[in-house]
Amino acid sequence: MQRTIFGHRVLINGRFERARLGWNNGRIHLVEVVSAPCKGDELLGNLLVLPGIVDTHVHVNEPGRTEWEGWQTATAAAALGGVTVLADMPLNSDPVTTSQGALQAKLESMRGQLRVDCALWGGVVPGNVAELAPMVRDGVAGFKCFLCHSGIDEFPNVERADLLRAMPVLRDSGVPLLVHAELESELAEAAQAPADDYASWLHARPPEFEDDAVAMMVELCRETRCPVHIVHLSSAGAIDILRAAKAEGLPITAETCPHYLCLKAEDVPRGDTSWKCAPPIRPNANRELLWKALDEGVLDFVVTDHSPCIPGLKRLDTGSFLDAWGGIASLQLGLASVSTEARRRGFGWDRISEWMSRGPAKLLGHGGGQLAVGQRADVIAVDPEADFLVDGGTLAHRHPLTPYQGMALKSRVRHTWLRGHHIVDDGRLVDGYVGRPILGESR
Repeated sequence: MQRTIFGHRVLINGRFERARLGWNNGRIHLVEVVSAPCKGDELLGNLLVLPGIVDTHVHVNEPGRTEWEGWQTATAAAALGGVTVLADMPLNSDPVTTSQGALQAKLESMRGQLRVDCALWGGVVPGNVAELAPMVRDGVAGFKCFLCHSGIDEFPNVERADLLRAMPVLRDSGVPLLVHAELESELAEAAQAPADDYASWLHARPPEFEDDAVAMMVELCRETRCPVHIVHLSSAGAIDILRAAKAEGLPITAETCPHYLCLKAEDVPRGDTSWKCAPPIRPNANRELLWKALDEGVLDFVVTDHSPCIPGLKRLDTGSFLDAWGGIASLQLGLASVSTEARRRGFGWDRISEWMSRGPAKLLGHGGGQLAVGQRADVIAVDPEADFLVDGGTLAHRHPLTPYQGMALKSRVRHTWLRGHHIVDDGRLVDGYVGRPILGESR
């Protein structure tokens, strides 16, 4: 697929330029800073031309729980939100992706359904160490584990001893360990509130759970030298621990999510369990410290942790934060929500792109996230001034439930190109599946 575009604001090496961008056979072959287009160029005017978003934390849930989400709906939402590559978590599908057999079932379920490219994470659970190296050879990008109950019994949490067996295997295989970093303790019993009061959930998952878990993972990273990535960090109390670990030169990174940067506990309506996730959305003072850590580079990037379920599991009928499934549906809204909040704070689109494209691509070993010769032609064109009110019923996710319902956001993705294929044109999906699995192609 050959194409050349011209725009007044093309992001090249961290700066916006008037430039031509051309690609052929799925790769960029032309990046030219010029004052005017050439004959035949597609004109994008003042739209921002950016690398496609890379979202390394998505729960697609297929096979087995397709009523929660699925490849068709998730990848459609991704494309419309400017995501050109997503990485699927090893749960909450059934089977969970913790063996070679389960990996093959996952790959079979993807056949003919993808609108964007999809990498796969495997899972570390007690007793599956022998599966890890073969799964790397089969193409998984790395492995996720839980230090607390995952929410489903078929993906049990690991203990320190399990990690000491698994982490050297991952280190030697050249892939990272992704960690849901919460260590439960008696602190959860320290305070009580009615179940439909969001305070009940905050008391049940205090920040010390995260802080203690991150400290333990720093110790294990130091001992094994296995690359460690902390997923969906919400507690600002762990920031100094991460800062010190990075200063020490340990191979450790961390992400946060749009809901921790854009939402705050003070705004959670009573009984509105669409806001529930684990770790919790915390108060505004905590949110400000996350933004500071992101600015400083202590937090490496932002991904959605899109984790939907069937609406009944959210327990909106009772409003019980303690009984509801924890997960935020936001895949299509990641770029709009983060850019809206970031721009209020004075951050430019170059930083937003770094946090949502190049940073996640680096974790994936993907090498993308930038507009440069030789890179994949994963490109988006964004109208940064387009305002809209979120209506969950118009999103491509399988279910409309989202805490962003009714919120005013700014910026819309007008065009998405995946490996040079035009998959979103003027905000509408283009018919035809062109996405594919990414199986260790850059490692």
